[in-house]
Amino acid sequence: MAEPGKSVTAGKLAINVQKRLSRAQEKVLQKLGKADETRDVVFEEMVAKFNKQMSEGTKLHKDLKAYMAAVKTMHDASRRLQDCLADMYDPEWFGKEEMDTLVEDTDTLWLDYHQNINDKSLNTLDTYVTQFPDIKARIAKRDRKMVDFDSARHHFASLQKGKKKDEAKIAKPAALLEMAAPSWAQGLISAHQVAQTNLSYNQAEEDLGRAQKIFEELNVELQDELPSLWDNRVGIYVTTFQALAGHQEKFHKEMSKRPGPPPSRPELTPSPDQSHNPFGVLKVFSDCSLLQGVVASGSDPELPPGFIYKVKAIHDYTPTDNDEMELKMGDVVLALAFDNPDEQDDGWLLGVKESHWVQHKDISVKGVFPENFTQKV
Repeated sequence: MAEPGKSVTAGKLAINVQKRLSRAQEKVLQKLGKADETRDVVFEEMVAKFNKQMSEGTKLHKDLKAYMAAVKTMHDASRRLQDCLADMYDPEWFGKEEMDTLVEDTDTLWLDYHQNINDKSLNTLDTYVTQFPDIKARIAKRDRKMVDFDSARHHFASLQKGKKKDEAKIAKPAALLEMAAPSWAQGLISAHQVAQTNLSYNQAEEDLGRAQKIFEELNVELQDELPSLWDNRVGIYVTTFQALAGHQEKFHKEMSKRPGPPPSRPELTPSPDQSHNPFGVLKVFSDCSLLQGVVASGSDPELPPGFIYKVKAIHDYTPTDNDEMELKMGDVVLALAFDNPDEQDDGWLLGVKESHWVQHKDISVKGVFPENFTQKV
């Protein structure tokens, strides 16, 4: 005797195999034009939109995850670079504490940026794309149940057409039995044959009703969900990209505020404080060489007195004080040496615009301007 579990499994397997065979047979009949096929053009358009939406949403989700991985890689590279710079920065140098703080703050900015994108953009898309597999499975199930419904409808219609033929077949044997069987047996045989025909007919009708009910329930659910899902994609995309753009802007804005290593005032003779600042020493050496070489050419009548080098404005600058010079991007300025180096503030240069000098040979309109708004020519 077979085990109960195995017999149940075998029974389900047989039923599933029979369903597949019936569906395959029905599809063949439909393709041959021997059976009607339920068609819903509106629903087919919904499915086409869903497939497009699923494809686009899945690609967006994949690309955003790749972007997140790239942000993580950049964060790791930034951390290694910052740690390297911090390790190279001698503890005795001026600004060591500021340097360590800069490293920590930069790392925090990367962490916040990564976390914000994950929380506000990636998680939104995670929830969005997790809907697709379930809906795709229900669309496939709806298609299978539609074939079952068509098959049951076709079978029931065939029984309806053949009912009269079956009744005629039943009547003919009954007439023959009148000669060979007693009268009481003739009635029983005829009744049995009629009952068998009605049983098949009723069973087919029940199968049709059940198949139609299952199909229509799935069909109605999907017809409600698919248009709503299609419309919701706009809100999902807006939320995702707004959050991403907002955090990108905030991150880059904060990163642009990060100061560099603390500078020292350039002097011809290093002060005691600068003796421990390699950046200050290098700048002093650079300035000294400039003053000894290009300054000497200040005697050239084509160059103003105290000329050091040329710079070109890479940003517009609006003066905030009387001694400052206005800059427009592209202006060429002749940088000049300060009469008194102590008057030079960190990050500021003194100069006169080349166009003015060429035309007037006059430096009375000279002014100071931020060095980081220019680059050497």
